[in-house]
Amino acid sequence: MSKLNTKKKLLEKINSPSDLKNLSLKELDALAAEIRQEIIETVAKTGGHLAPSLGVVELTIALHYVFDAPKDKIIWDVGHQAYAHKLITGRRERFHTLRTYGGISGFPKRSESPYDTFDTGHSSTSISAGLGISTAKALKGEKGRVISVIGDGSMTAGMAFEGLNQAGHTEKDLIVVLNDNAMSISPNVGAFSSFISRKMTGKRFINLKRDLENFIKSLPGVGENILNLVRKSEDSFITFFTPGMMFEAFKFKYIGPIKGHRLDRLLEAFANTRHLEGPVLVHVLTTKGKGYEPAEKDPAYFHGVGSFEIPTGSPPKGRPKPPPSYTEVFGKTMLDLGRDNKKLFAISAAMPEGTGLADFAQAYPERFLDVGIAEQHAVTFAAGLAVEGFRPVVAIYSTFLQRAYDQIVHDVCLSNLPVVFAIDRGGLVGEDGPTHHGHFDVTYLRSLPNMTLMAPKDENELRHMLYTALQQPSPVAIRYPRGKGLGVPMDQEYKAIPVGEAEILSQGDDLLILALGSTVYPSLEAAEKLKTEGFSVCVVNCRFVKPIDTRLAELAASTGRVLVVEENIRQGGLGGAILELLNDMDLINIRVKRIGLPDGFVEHGPTAILREKCGLDTAGILKEARDLVSSHPNAENR
Repeated sequence: MSKLNTKKKLLEKINSPSDLKNLSLKELDALAAEIRQEIIETVAKTGGHLAPSLGVVELTIALHYVFDAPKDKIIWDVGHQAYAHKLITGRRERFHTLRTYGGISGFPKRSESPYDTFDTGHSSTSISAGLGISTAKALKGEKGRVISVIGDGSMTAGMAFEGLNQAGHTEKDLIVVLNDNAMSISPNVGAFSSFISRKMTGKRFINLKRDLENFIKSLPGVGENILNLVRKSEDSFITFFTPGMMFEAFKFKYIGPIKGHRLDRLLEAFANTRHLEGPVLVHVLTTKGKGYEPAEKDPAYFHGVGSFEIPTGSPPKGRPKPPPSYTEVFGKTMLDLGRDNKKLFAISAAMPEGTGLADFAQAYPERFLDVGIAEQHAVTFAAGLAVEGFRPVVAIYSTFLQRAYDQIVHDVCLSNLPVVFAIDRGGLVGEDGPTHHGHFDVTYLRSLPNMTLMAPKDENELRHMLYTALQQPSPVAIRYPRGKGLGVPMDQEYKAIPVGEAEILSQGDDLLILALGSTVYPSLEAAEKLKTEGFSVCVVNCRFVKPIDTRLAELAASTGRVLVVEENIRQGGLGGAILELLNDMDLINIRVKRIGLPDGFVEHGPTAILREKCGLDTAGILKEARDLVSSHPNAENR
């Protein structure tokens, strides 16, 4: 698609789902094209989840045409495919603000619209949430259907099967729409994915289906009528050769598979499904990135993409090439270390590209595993590898590692196993917003026995930290931010960092700034500005949150004023560790201020704006530092 039609006459008339019901099938098809155009044009400017949303345009139209939202509740699993839903449900005029600061969210958000039934952002929650809502509606005597839309990638997670199991057992009214595009973010993996996506598209099945149809057609006089009956029957032969038999084992009525870009087929299927009682699963086949050639060819890249040029799908021209991202540096370091360390094993949870492990997977396929959207399994699988002498590195985004907290505690830390957690997207992540910010990891990991927790000040230190972590006989977590590095020179040789030892970057007597990770360089900049005002500031790159460097207590005592800076919530973070240290050392008269993320969920927007709002940029650190040094006895003379 190199050229787009600029007219969107039908879309301009859609202010709510009820407006769809006045359109003919031909007009609905035309509307689908206009919606795709609007999504492509907007995401080209704002960035976002392009391929998932393009893949469900017809599915979205059909759901809103047949069902009566918001009385009928539609739940989008993960929610990164909900752009067409937003356009149809009254947010068309604000759609250009998608994912921008103060604009509409890239995910369903209950506070944003009554049509957004459930706040989403993490996968595999829709069936459980839908069952809860359906149960509540039954208890209240309310009418209306509940529809959970879940992708085949999300169906690889155990939570989805827990929901299916309970729904089948209770026999509550629930419609599950399985959006099957053979992708999550990267291509799906695992036996289940293979079953649902290949069983019905394999050559043997297609040949069998064709031969059976031809045989029925050949029956004189009645063949065509029988074939039409078979095609419409819920208990048709197709059920026995597709995932239908598995879902029916969960006591779901199975309908499908249905071509997900044929509105006539979708409308008929949902119209028939609407009146069925009990749990029903509608299996829909879609193409991720449908309607935009670059996204169809590379749906993994266009799953979540920055701004791009529409004719080619390439990033905008004229921008200077940024330094390598932390993710890229991590991936190259793993590739490098894997060359000599034959025990190094890398694990991803459906994100080999997103975590930087694609090259490692290609170079050492026998020492790499993508477990799918199954973070709990990833962690315990890594524990099993560690028991047998391997050095597993589990690369997972901070926000997704939360899903495996019990496994970290029980299966790794309790047995003191040498599993390394490479925690990407630690801190603020930007436009994906509160469901994806990694602002709790320092807090939820610092309290765990046997855990070593560190954060690099730049991409070069990340390399050394990973090297250090692989030398340790116990669990280690390294958290690092999203996005480009600082462009610092990269050491050729790896060196082990003494565990628990902070790095003093500048000496000073008036104030001690203790910074972690992404806040180190802004803290240095603030200290330089204070220096021009006559103050002497000691800046420390803490590096380790656990174990904490006890020498920091001496530095705190020498200045009497401490500013702790971290891109994590203040509750239980580095600042809490410092206060505990000072208390344990009976240094209770030292003035301590903490800068961190608020006790709440931070909205979406560019990270620079969010850091400014949270006081984590140079200006915010300087302001708090000035407040501290202003109480210095000699401050008036400086």
